[in-house]
Amino acid sequence: MSGDPGYFGPESMMWKVNKEITVLFGGARALLMHAAHPLIAAGARQTSFYQRDPWKRLIRTLSLQNSVTFGTKEEANESATRINRLHEVIKGEDEITGDIYDALDHEQLLWVHACLQLSSIYFYEQTVRKLSEEEKNQYHRENMLSAKLVLIDIESMPNTHIGLKEWVKNKSVEKNYLLMTDVAKDVQDIISGGPVPGHIKPIWPFISFTAFNTLPEEFKEIYGIKTTKLKSLILKFNLMLLKTTRPLLPPFFRLIPPARWAKQRLSKYPDLKFSDKAKI
Repeated sequence: MSGDPGYFGPESMMWKVNKEITVLFGGARALLMHAAHPLIAAGARQTSFYQRDPWKRLIRTLSLQNSVTFGTKEEANESATRINRLHEVIKGEDEITGDIYDALDHEQLLWVHACLQLSSIYFYEQTVRKLSEEEKNQYHRENMLSAKLVLIDIESMPNTHIGLKEWVKNKSVEKNYLLMTDVAKDVQDIISGGPVPGHIKPIWPFISFTAFNTLPEEFKEIYGIKTTKLKSLILKFNLMLLKTTRPLLPPFFRLIPPARWAKQRLSKYPDLKFSDKAKI
């Protein structure tokens, strides 16, 4: 007897992409992209995430992605419901722009969703293999279910991966759509190296360098990241190193824990709970 495969299952693009440990590098990149949006930053400021626990938002975002991808349908629904309830109270007037921020606003939700999807696909292609347009669109279609669970109006979303990428690009070049705020500066400092949890401290300089230097140009401008030939060479080497060493690693090091627990649930332990075992 096998366990519940959840909304997607092992043959889905969501499983194939999100199971890779190198895709987690995209989490740091996505966090930088999130924080550059002043209204996303305003919501983070209200909850004081970066002052109280600088890793909480990143872990929360990745935990939601992993529970929806690798958890049972019940666990995915419960995880999304928790996030939606939290979002209900995150709203107000942004002290920087004077605009209204609302964690249940469609465009603000879509921004968070899109940045994480684009970063996940980017790192998969750089460290595993290139994806066809159909594979990227399949991932996009599957991920629209994730979007729906967190109350994004999927009827108003771009219907292809490249459409989502172009939406982010077009928004990014609008005047003052991206801003360096106190929250963005806090996130920049966090990704730059502190305070970093002890178990990832040895590899954090590698993750940090890669996160900053793979940002789209509009975001590099916000964070003051200069592209140089030396940085480009180091980045190319880092990504090549990840790609060439990945096939040599056993699953324990190559796949994230939630993916391994989900595989166990399907093959050996049908009652295994994602919430009991899966950790970032």
